[in-house]
Amino acid sequence: MTTNFSNESASDRVNRLLHLPDNEVSAWRIFKIMAEFVKGFEFLSQFDKSVTFFGTARCEFEDNVYQEATELARLLAQDGLSIVTGGGPGVMEAANKGAVEGGSDSIGINIKLPKEQRINQFVRKSEAFSYFFTRKVILSFSSQAYIFFPGGFGTLDEFFEIVTLIQTGKIDKVPVVLVRVEFWTPLLDFIDQVVYEKNQAIDEEDLSIYTLVDSAEEAYAYLKSHL
Repeated sequence: MTTNFSNESASDRVNRLLHLPDNEVSAWRIFKIMAEFVKGFEFLSQFDKSVTFFGTARCEFEDNVYQEATELARLLAQDGLSIVTGGGPGVMEAANKGAVEGGSDSIGINIKLPKEQRINQFVRKSEAFSYFFTRKVILSFSSQAYIFFPGGFGTLDEFFEIVTLIQTGKIDKVPVVLVRVEFWTPLLDFIDQVVYEKNQAIDEEDLSIYTLVDSAEEAYAYLKSHL
C-alpha cells in the first residue's frame, strides 16, 4: 500500500487512518490505533473537570443501583462537573441521565460493534472507538475522580486498572470511590487480609487509594471535600 501524505493536513491524515478497514495489513492498523488515541485525547481536552462512572450494564431504571448512579451524577453535574461513562446501558446510562438532569456535559466513550452502536439515549457528546484497549486508555486518563458501582468483569478490570495506575504513579492520585458496601466488602477484605496482610504483595498505603461508601449521598459528600 502506497500513500502520499504530502498534501494532507494532520487532521485529514488522522481521519483517513481512522477509516482504514480492520483487515488492513498490520503495519497500517498501527496507524489507525495511533489515530484513535489522537482523536480520543483531543476529544477529552475540551472538558475542564470531569468524573468517570463505571458499573454494571445489566441494571434497569427501577433498580436501586440505577437510581443511586443517576442521583450521584445529577449532584455532581449541578456542581459543574462533566460526567463520563462508557456510553452503554445500565449504570452508564444512569450516570448520563443524571448528567443531563444536572445540566452538565453528558459524555460517552463508546465502542463500535459489528452490528450496532452501543450508546445510550442520554449521551450528548461522544466518541466511538474500534478497539477496546484504546477506549480503555481514554476512560482511564479522563477524569479528576473515578466512581465504581457494582459490576462484572469489566468493572472489576477497570477498578484494578485505575488503582494500579495510581499505585505506580502513572496517573495522579485522585479520588476512587466504591459505592455499595455489601457488594465491595468481600473483595476489599480479600485485598486487605490476603493480598496485604498474608502475602505482603502491596503496601499498607495502597489500601488508601480507594474509599468505600454505601450511597450516592455518602459518595457526594466525600467527593465534595476532595475535588
